[in-house]
Amino acid sequence: MPGPGRRPIPYGRQEITDEDVARVVEVLRSEFLTQGPQIAEFEREFCRYTGAEYAVAVANGTAALHLAALALGVNEQSRVITTPITFAASANCVRYCGGGVAFADIDPGTALIDLDAVERLLAAAPRGHFQGIIPVDFAGRPVRLDALRALADQHGLWILSDACHALGGSFLDQAGQRHSCGNGKHADLTVFSFHPVKHVTSGEGGMITTRSPELYQRLVRLRSHGITREPERLTQNPGGWYYEMQELGFNYRLTDLQAALGRSQLERAAAGLERRRAIAQRYDRAFAGSGVRALPPDQGHAYHLYVVSVRDRRRVYQGLRERGIHAQVHYIPLHTMPYYRQVGFEGGPLPHAEAYYAGALSLPMYPLLTDEEQDQVIAAVLELSGRGGMP
Repeated sequence: MPGPGRRPIPYGRQEITDEDVARVVEVLRSEFLTQGPQIAEFEREFCRYTGAEYAVAVANGTAALHLAALALGVNEQSRVITTPITFAASANCVRYCGGGVAFADIDPGTALIDLDAVERLLAAAPRGHFQGIIPVDFAGRPVRLDALRALADQHGLWILSDACHALGGSFLDQAGQRHSCGNGKHADLTVFSFHPVKHVTSGEGGMITTRSPELYQRLVRLRSHGITREPERLTQNPGGWYYEMQELGFNYRLTDLQAALGRSQLERAAAGLERRRAIAQRYDRAFAGSGVRALPPDQGHAYHLYVVSVRDRRRVYQGLRERGIHAQVHYIPLHTMPYYRQVGFEGGPLPHAEAYYAGALSLPMYPLLTDEEQDQVIAAVLELSGRGGMP
């Protein structure tokens, strides 16, 4: 247990400032609590931050994935490739639409989806068997989308990028040009989450970015019951009251209260990312040469998580909790879940994903983490791991 007066150290924690509270209170006293001007302002500011042409704010990251899959036409005949090392929603969004999932193994050096494994899946199936790929920027390290785009184009596939861990992250393409996550230059759609442990929070919330006006318009309809009021999109227009439900959509809207909080948080996103990277560098230095192996650093890493691999994870995990340090495991490979074992999935053995899971542990990583708290985490991890060999 933590010592007297010490609060537990979680793996993630939100930061809510007086300015955040003031922004939300301002909306509470305004004309609109939902479906008001804060939504469009948040979307415009998010486009400026990511470099995207269009952004659609929605209720949460899972809603973002679901709507993105629908907008891309996923249905009962669809087969989609994704990674097993991710939160369930990255694959579940395909199942929500009735589609089938294939899991490609990960690159053991990065824990990201392995492009060679994707290529093997594609080569083993007839052309047209797969319709799309959902790569995940796991822990905040972006996938090299230029390489994946080239592969997808060879096989006529769309890309739905799950960047829920990587707001503010970037990757260097083969030509040496840096690309911000969500700018839409390589992925058809990119999704983000505003859950409290993410870089920006709106309590709950999500965003979808794209450069396609057609996908943008469909997403706007789908997030609000499939309804449009835009005169140029109506089949008839008997009066100003008229609207049309043109397809089956959902109530996946974000409220103005949430958008106001998200806007305020977005103003501090760059500073929060800088702090996350500083924390990661301190961890890197502390664990260098020890028996604690961290995933490798990267210049464009957004560090939603700081993941290490340890020997005897159960002992380390429990020992940390006894010291008031609440580490977490991200993630249990999806292909091992009872649901996916029951409904079935495509793809062969996934040894790298299972080897990664055997020792993976996410340590505290959030801007409010103090150096003193981080030192406690480091000392406890080194002590409990015994500075032993790799798992």
